[in-house]
Amino acid sequence: MSEPTRRPRPARRGRLARFTAAFAVLIGLVAYVAVHYVTGSMGAPRCTVGTGANRYEFTPEQASNAATIAAVGTSRGMPERAVTIALATALQESGLRNIEHGDRDSLGLFQQRPSMGWGTPAQILDPVYSSGRFYEGLADVPGYSRLPLTVAAQKVQRSGFPQAYAKHEPDATLLSASLTGRSPASLSCTAAPVEGRPGDPVRVRDELVRAFGKGTAPQAVLKGAGSAGASAAGGAAAELSVPVRQTTGTREQRGWELAQWAVARAEELRIAEVAYGDRVWVADEASGDWEPAKSRGTDGTSVRIRLAR
Repeated sequence: MSEPTRRPRPARRGRLARFTAAFAVLIGLVAYVAVHYVTGSMGAPRCTVGTGANRYEFTPEQASNAATIAAVGTSRGMPERAVTIALATALQESGLRNIEHGDRDSLGLFQQRPSMGWGTPAQILDPVYSSGRFYEGLADVPGYSRLPLTVAAQKVQRSGFPQAYAKHEPDATLLSASLTGRSPASLSCTAAPVEGRPGDPVRVRDELVRAFGKGTAPQAVLKGAGSAGASAAGGAAAELSVPVRQTTGTREQRGWELAQWAVARAEELRIAEVAYGDRVWVADEASGDWEPAKSRGTDGTSVRIRLAR
């Protein structure tokens, strides 16, 4: 009986070689993705406050809403503790997202109900309006700043789960320290590439005034045609200078409040660069951190905002 015909070994070695090559390519791809994820040059835009274990990471959408909540509070002369209570409440109620649904007719950042007199649906879905209504309710609570956060929040919200607010207090405390300016350069954000849709200086001005008041109306810094700050929209400025006027805290704290508001809202408002004092934040930087300003800083009396073009 003849022996079975054996298949030649070279084909087997060829398959092994192809497998080895494919595996090497896969390992290289994984390494590439890992490196770029760590350095921040890949992945979705994100924001962080704090360091190490005492750190909170969130999305640009959440950062934008948190910045609005903080700005509305300080513009009404509310203390940092009030901002912390408001942020913890919004973290529990909506995850800092301006949602158009909820329990029964609840809407928005604070899940306020039109049927309970909080306002119309359109008003409640305006973060400036809904934040203002929350602070109005909080201001009517005697001694709210000395109460446990759960108690103070519950007296405004009348939630079915009042103890749930407590778990958000550490993150809300980090956010409020940063967004009120008490913790300078503590908010870092990566942003989508600034190419494409340009920033609108009129919209940025309107958002600043709505959140902080008319005293923050920026001055347009006009740029010549073809310069880095020029806008294609009829010569409108792509760079704004926001005056820093001392309010309840120091001028420096107010400056950092405005600067970190701009970084938190950079994704939505198409802000490419923010500078205050000797620090600058640039949207295209992979780390999203504040860096030494060198020649791009300010003298401390204004915050410079450069828009995408």
